[in-house]
Amino acid sequence: MATRQPFSTESWTSMTNLVKSQKRMTAKLAALATAGAMAVSGCVSPVAGPSGNYATPIGSAPVTVNPTPYSASLNCLATFAFSNNIKAPRIAVGRILDYTGKADLEGGRKVTQGASLMAMSAFAKAGVKLVERFDTSVSELELKYANNKLIGDSAPEGGQFREILAGSVPGSDFTLLGGITELNYNIRSVGAEAFAGDQDAYDLKGTAGGKMFVINVGMDLRLVETRSLEVVDVISYQKQIIGREISLGVFDFLNGNVFDVGIGGRSQEPIQLAIRSVIERAVVEMTANLYGVPGPTSCLGEDPLSSAGETGNFTLIPPTIEANNAATREEPSRWNDNRDRALKAALRGRQ
Repeated sequence: MATRQPFSTESWTSMTNLVKSQKRMTAKLAALATAGAMAVSGCVSPVAGPSGNYATPIGSAPVTVNPTPYSASLNCLATFAFSNNIKAPRIAVGRILDYTGKADLEGGRKVTQGASLMAMSAFAKAGVKLVERFDTSVSELELKYANNKLIGDSAPEGGQFREILAGSVPGSDFTLLGGITELNYNIRSVGAEAFAGDQDAYDLKGTAGGKMFVINVGMDLRLVETRSLEVVDVISYQKQIIGREISLGVFDFLNGNVFDVGIGGRSQEPIQLAIRSVIERAVVEMTANLYGVPGPTSCLGEDPLSSAGETGNFTLIPPTIEANNAATREEPSRWNDNRDRALKAALRGRQ
C-alpha cells in the first residue's frame, strides 16, 4: 500500500503565491471592467440636463453635396442648353423599382428604393424641366376640393374659390421608366493571411491578413415618348463595387503578463452611391441626345450664377441670383451655425 507523502513547505508556499497571484489578477480585471463601465455610463445621465436631453449626439460634420463622377457633366449639359437657347423637354419620372429580389430579415432590401428620386435629381442637374407624376396625391386631393369649391386662393372672407381651367397642367414629352435588375455578389474575392513568430512560446508573435471582394449592380432604363408611347431610348449599365479588409495582430508574454492586441479596418464603396452613378451616367447620355450635344468636347464648363448644380436645380429669382445660386448651395459651411462666419455674426447680433 502506497504511503501519502507529506506536503512540503515549499509546495505549500508556491501554491499560496499562485492563488494570491490569481486573486490579484482577478481584482485587476474586475477593477478594469468597473472603470470601463463607469466611463461608458458617464456618457449617459439618468437625469435630463439643462437642454432637456439625456445625452448630446456626437458628430458635427456639415451637410455637403452628394456628387458622382457624372454630376459635373450634367451641369455642363445645362450650361450648353442655356447658351444655345435649347428648349428643354418636359420629363416625367415613373417608378424605377428594385427587381433584384435581394433582401434579408434584419436589414431589409439590399439596394435603394429611391432610384426614381435619384433620376429626378439627375435630370434637374442637367437643366431638364420636370413634371410631377411620381406622387400626385396632394394635387389630386386639391383638385377634388377645388371641384367642390372648397379651396380659395384669397382670403376666406373674399369668397373666391379656385377655378378649374382646362389645360392648366403641363404635359410631359417623355417618361423615364426602368429598374434595378442586377446585384451580384462575389464576382471575385481574394484573401491572404500570414503568421510569424519564434518557436519559443514566450517570444513575440504576429498575424497579418487582407481580403478584397468585388460585387456589381446593374440597371435597365428606357425613355418613352408620352404621346405615342414609343420607346425612343434604351440604356443598360452596370457598375462594379470593391471592398477591402485588413487586419493585424500581436501576441506576447511580457513579464508574466499576456498581451493580445489586434487592429483592423474595413471599407467598401457605397452600393447606393454606385446606383446613383449608374443613373446619372444614363441620364447624361439620354439628355445629351435630347439636347443634340455632339459629345463631351461641347462642354462649356459651369456658369457660376446658374441655378443648376451638383445639388439639383431650382426656379430662378433674378434679384437674388448672386446671393443664392447653384454655387452657394454647394458650399459646405453655408447656413451652418458652427462654420458660417456671416451667420455667426448675425446670430451674435440678434442674441
